[in-house]
Amino acid sequence: MSDVITVNASGLSCPQPVMLTKKALSGLNSGRVEVLVDTATSRNNVSRFAENKGWKVEVNELEGGGYKLVLLK
Repeated sequence: MSDVITVNASGLSCPQPVMLTKKALSGLNSGRVEVLVDTATSRNNVSRFAENKGWKVEVNELEGGGYKLVLLK
């Protein structure tokens, strides 16, 4: 498996987290992308976007607050 791509979208308001995720997924047919967000709205929007593009989404709540979304394909 190739390297993990990490997108830090914490502190950004929508639609920026989705746009950064879209850019990271652009041209990828498979792999692992981790997206860091700090609001439930961003979590939901990024998850929905990735699932619509065929990626499996695992949501992990972080101890200090926020979420790590692991996108797999």
